[in-house]
Amino acid sequence: MKYGIYVPNFGKAINAKTLADLAYHAEKAGWDGFFIWDHILHSKSQPFPLVDPWIALAAIATKTKTLRIGTTVTAVARRRPWKLARETVTLDHLSDGRLILGVGLGYPPDADFSHFGEEPNAIIRAEKLDEGLDILVGLWSGKPFSYQGKHYKIEKTTFLPQSLQTPRIPIWVGGFWPNKKPFLRASRWDGAFPLKSGSALQPKDVQELCKFINSQRNATMPFDIVIMGYTSQSNPAQTVKTIDKFSTAGATWWLESLFRMKNSYEDMLTRIQQGVPVSRKAG
Repeated sequence: MKYGIYVPNFGKAINAKTLADLAYHAEKAGWDGFFIWDHILHSKSQPFPLVDPWIALAAIATKTKTLRIGTTVTAVARRRPWKLARETVTLDHLSDGRLILGVGLGYPPDADFSHFGEEPNAIIRAEKLDEGLDILVGLWSGKPFSYQGKHYKIEKTTFLPQSLQTPRIPIWVGGFWPNKKPFLRASRWDGAFPLKSGSALQPKDVQELCKFINSQRNATMPFDIVIMGYTSQSNPAQTVKTIDKFSTAGATWWLESLFRMKNSYEDMLTRIQQGVPVSRKAG
């Protein structure tokens, strides 16, 4: 099991400088990754200070050396795929090949889409996501690439440099389990980031998800199952038991959520410096 920090890109204590500082301390404390939400607004009714995740990730890349970094998740449908291709390759090189791109349909569709005149329809967002991923991979390759889709068209072009990671930047696909479509999409890429609407994801859910994804995959390459949650440092025995259940079910990453602490830099720093939920020896 690998362990990462999962932090929103909004909150009173959230800005590019504090996120870079928190990531620096996460690396020192032995965490494996640092992942940021990617929202434009998130809530129409309750404004928060909000930071652009890509600027923040650039700052994080320059202050760390080993952490895997990325977004969880980016709504590709509200991005120009060619612009996202440039940003991700630049960040991949800046971080010496540590970027993971988390993608999804985007949620909530009203705040991040319709509020700005973007198409909120889930089917269209899914179509744009699939086309966008094909375009990203094509442009990351460093080879001549053209595309003719329903939503995007690209004349033959070559983007250089190509991604530093080979065969490409890893892609994790997020979605709400037990909906099958997001995870059918995930099975074609490098990892799945499941959430569950209305309740917390359970080890049994992860076991069922893994069974579904394995039934769809022909690839022999490693595949990540990424779980988000909260652990209690006051009850380490229970934490070990919880993590062990998710690991046995098939999870490969645990992302410790700092959502509840987003308004306090001190609280976030304290949790990070407490270290990973389960010691490497215990895990």
